[in-house]
Amino acid sequence: MEQNRSKPDELLRQMKREEEDSRRGHLKIFFGYAAGVGKTYAMLKAAHMAKRRGIDVVVGYVEPHARPQTAQLLNGLELLPTREVQHGGITLHEFDLDAAIARKPQLILVDELAHTNATGCRHLKRYQDINELLVQGIDVYTTVNVQHIESLNDLVASITGVIVKERIPDSVFDDADEVKLVDIEPKELIERLNEGKIYRKVQAERALGNFFTVQNLVALREIALRRCADRINRLSG
Repeated sequence: MEQNRSKPDELLRQMKREEEDSRRGHLKIFFGYAAGVGKTYAMLKAAHMAKRRGIDVVVGYVEPHARPQTAQLLNGLELLPTREVQHGGITLHEFDLDAAIARKPQLILVDELAHTNATGCRHLKRYQDINELLVQGIDVYTTVNVQHIESLNDLVASITGVIVKERIPDSVFDDADEVKLVDIEPKELIERLNEGKIYRKVQAERALGNFFTVQNLVALREIALRRCADRINRLSG
């Protein structure tokens, strides 16, 4: 008798899960192996395409790098004001989660998936903000680099000598509805760095002497390609 009752109970739970999944927003990650490969640029291009299809698109947060081509793509898109947070006497500009939920667009852009929020924000990490948007039924475009994936952190550190503190759980990456790899040749990336298209001069010189070596970039690119292939195999397996 108990077993007979458990079947309809399990069926109801399954129906509830399916209903929640159908209402949940879709997450698309623009994925790269290093800063400057063009993740945010590709995300903004995709946002303009979505807008032309009649989708209600809002830019929730885009990292304000000094990259003219990327900044130009913000033109024509609705920008959500950032939230000012005081931290150690400095005014920080964070993504305004509550304003985004109140606005409730069909699609919102929130850059830097692995970002750690300032004290005073509702969630510690930006990927937690994004999950709340997804629960609200809002589709999200975001960006992340390979070194921010938790399981790859030690491997990346052994190659580059850099320990990345801002990380996301592998499940956030694997459970995304879509991952788009944004890829360019390492030598082209270094050329872009030398031309000042990624960082300002002093920061670029520091990067070239540390993280942005051809050897490091080739290795990171291979890891990113392999991680995307592993994700596809998991989904199709």
